[in-house]
Amino acid sequence: MAYTVEKIGGTSMSAFDAVLDNIILRPNNPYNRVFVVSAYGGITDGLLECKRTGKPGVYRYIAKRDEQWKQALADLEQRMLMINENLFADPVNRIRADKFIRSRISEAQSCISNILDTCQYGQFSLRQYLPQIREFLSSIGEVHSAYNTTLKLKTLGINARFVDLSGWDDKLTGDLDSVIEHAFKPIDVSRELPIVTGYAYCDEGLMKSYDRGYSEMTFSRVACITNADQAIIHKEYHLSSADPRVVGPENVLPIGQTNFDVADQLANLGMEAIHPNAASGLRQRDIPLQIKNTFEPEHQGTLISGQYQPEKQQKIEIIAGKSKVFALHLFDQAMVGEVENVSHEMMAMIADSDVQLVGKEMNANSMTYYVSGNTERLNKLLSKAEKAFPNSTITGCMVAMISAIGAAINTNTALSKGMMALVDKGVSPIAAHSSMRNVNVQFVVSDESYEAAICALHEAFFEPDFIKASTSCAA
Repeated sequence: MAYTVEKIGGTSMSAFDAVLDNIILRPNNPYNRVFVVSAYGGITDGLLECKRTGKPGVYRYIAKRDEQWKQALADLEQRMLMINENLFADPVNRIRADKFIRSRISEAQSCISNILDTCQYGQFSLRQYLPQIREFLSSIGEVHSAYNTTLKLKTLGINARFVDLSGWDDKLTGDLDSVIEHAFKPIDVSRELPIVTGYAYCDEGLMKSYDRGYSEMTFSRVACITNADQAIIHKEYHLSSADPRVVGPENVLPIGQTNFDVADQLANLGMEAIHPNAASGLRQRDIPLQIKNTFEPEHQGTLISGQYQPEKQQKIEIIAGKSKVFALHLFDQAMVGEVENVSHEMMAMIADSDVQLVGKEMNANSMTYYVSGNTERLNKLLSKAEKAFPNSTITGCMVAMISAIGAAINTNTALSKGMMALVDKGVSPIAAHSSMRNVNVQFVVSDESYEAAICALHEAFFEPDFIKASTSCAA
């Protein structure tokens, strides 16, 4: 029997009845699987900050020394208790679930209060404790969902095992691989169903290393270390030809099959297929990754594997994009012949500013860096660049980057077709790029044109095929 390691996303976890019926209880034998679970939808946003809007959560209030953190944590506790109420009809198990999460939150509040009290003294700085606070706050969401899932499955007669990698009560030491190896040593997956926290405490610090991609790293390393035959991610949507929230769920098509090269391009744009470091581990171990829709269990979804190589240049597989990208443009006619030195210094500043480099372009006397991050960090980067190059003209503006991606595409055809599609819909491209890799072409547009550009490119590359496929199915 094949052994799989499977990750359940946060939105799916919030629809737990579907998770039970469509994933966990679907096979006759529930074992020979491991489930790595995310926090319920919106919980990690409440603990840290909203991933999409930047709205502060508990962590952001603490970082600003804003006393609202206590109320934010109390509100979050009530949300977690409401989840428990909806999940457990049995009052005994409801009490157990409530007691567990209340204990974690109480301990977290006590710990944070002690740290803040200590940092009132001049010898101690809150800044040095913030990474650790962010780490253990992150873990609360995953332990909540993992504990609840284990408890629920036990009531259904399944020998589920709660695998808490958060390090809350244990003195876990070592890197991520060592922590996972230690946790799985006593587990027999043929007789037990491990429910694993998406967050794992380790020496390198998952949040510090991978930020919000930490649960995918845990999932990937569990699959690699325990020698899974296949890795599976269950999401609320298929990995589709575009974001269904932008172009409409009725207009997208599941990709079906692709390779890790495409997954890397998606990760660079912040698409939630899989973190590039997580994908790298699976690729090296030759473990195929399947992306499935939680709400369509019969559908095979999309298989990502290292073996998939199209025999010839094929059509575009997905239109993906990223809005709120900061284009930092540096122009200096004296740069001719000195581009390499300037580039090296700029890259160092970008790394120090803790922002993500999404793309880069250059010519003889100018270069543009496309970066994403919060407004404060982007402003600091712009200020550093202005100080470092006082004789250069430096400008910055918000743009959106849209990519047409495929495992093997004709980039010349895709570039010209994409440009015409954008212009026809009244979207003026600021820049366009293709590469010798034949994997993607990229269009830079104004940030306000993000959704219009996605829709224009998707219509150009996919909708005739969608109509054709729908007609074929109807016949």
